[in-house]
Amino acid sequence: MSGLAYAAESLVAGDAELSALAALAETTDTRQFLTHVIGGRFAGKTALVSSFGAESAVLLHLVASVDRDTPVIFLETGKLFAETLTYRDRLAGLLGLTDLRSIRPDAAALAAADPGGDLWQSDPDRCCSLRKVEPLARALDGFAAWVNGRKRYQGGGRNGLPLVERVDGRIKLNPLANWSTARIEDYFAEHRLPRHPLDAEGYGSIGCQPCTTPVSSDEDGRAGRWRGTEKTECGIHFIGNTIVRGPKA
Repeated sequence: MSGLAYAAESLVAGDAELSALAALAETTDTRQFLTHVIGGRFAGKTALVSSFGAESAVLLHLVASVDRDTPVIFLETGKLFAETLTYRDRLAGLLGLTDLRSIRPDAAALAAADPGGDLWQSDPDRCCSLRKVEPLARALDGFAAWVNGRKRYQGGGRNGLPLVERVDGRIKLNPLANWSTARIEDYFAEHRLPRHPLDAEGYGSIGCQPCTTPVSSDEDGRAGRWRGTEKTECGIHFIGNTIVRGPKA
């Protein structure tokens, strides 16, 4: 274990403290909860993982309002829309993010497993593992906690999403889990946050270009991800072994 990983491991909460953290998440304002984590118990050991997708500006703004120096991990898969990269740079500048980390897949692993760049067609799970899961695991080394923007209304396995989890020995925070679509829209409007360029073209959820399509008005936002397959997640949210749930919202 590296020195950084050891330091992070020493901060991992016990069951009682984790339950208290989950209860705090359920009973306090989202920004106050993030302040408690980022500026308190896990100060210097918390990262935000963001896709800079359709709704990402909300959580990015919240975290930036707490501490603009919070590390932001962005998985640059090599298959993203050009509009996403442009949006990333625009938001980073607008919000004053000082530690944006664009993480790329391992070049040697890609050359060996996906020399033609078309692995997404024959084995999308392996493609996601190479381009997202494995790079994220490396990027999170040394962190005791990480924040992401999943929400219960996105459906599927996210319906019962807790606000706080322990995943493979690391705290995983889902502070927007109990937010509604209306609350997300209100936040965009209140803070005049720019929308992803593809939002106007009907993209409700935005991932890699080959595996993302627009959605119709009667579909949920994630219906355009891996359309026509049974796949619904890239895999970075299926590596956990322990979950602690607070009261449901």
